[in-house]
Amino acid sequence: MAAALNGVVFSMVLALLALSAPLAFVAGDPDILTDYIVPLSVIPGNIIGGAFFTYTGLRAAVTSTAPANFTVTKASMAEFPALNGQSVSFAALSYPPGSVNPVHTHPRASELLLVVDGALSVGFVDTAGKLFAQDLATGDMFVFPKGTVHWQCNKGNQPARALSAFGSAAAGLVSVPVTVFGTGIDDTVLAKSFKTDVDTVQKLKAALTPTKKP
Repeated sequence: MAAALNGVVFSMVLALLALSAPLAFVAGDPDILTDYIVPLSVIPGNIIGGAFFTYTGLRAAVTSTAPANFTVTKASMAEFPALNGQSVSFAALSYPPGSVNPVHTHPRASELLLVVDGALSVGFVDTAGKLFAQDLATGDMFVFPKGTVHWQCNKGNQPARALSAFGSAAAGLVSVPVTVFGTGIDDTVLAKSFKTDVDTVQKLKAALTPTKKP
């Protein structure tokens, strides 16, 4: 009887492993069967030299004077088509004094941030609800695990700059404030969820709802 029970348990374990194994591969970018992917609008034979694999869109972001507001300049698959299938992307971030990159997540990639100028305070919260925060100086790096809620803040009186690498050509971005208060979720649901009143929720919505384009 015990042997039979052990056999059933062993079979169930094998079945669970077989079912869960494919899920590990859909969490990131799929593997490709070629060295690179050419957009449908481009004739493969027309790719000569390295121009297709070169992106110059970050030049201004790393050489211009510090902006008045927090800014992100991306080099993802959308801006740099050669990244399609390469499981990598990049961003240049500029933080004027007192600015913040609001709490957000990247559902498809971890993020590796390098402070190239100034200082930043950063942090993330894991799925167990534990906070990990750190003050960074120029030359320091910090990794934000994939899917975790995280942020960066410049608490100083001097501008700061950082570069971020992502483990996906399209890491995705979910802004927590805008997603919660700027997407039309019912006021009562939010008020009860945050243990506040509808008036407070409506004030937050007014500040965070994206402006509709004409």
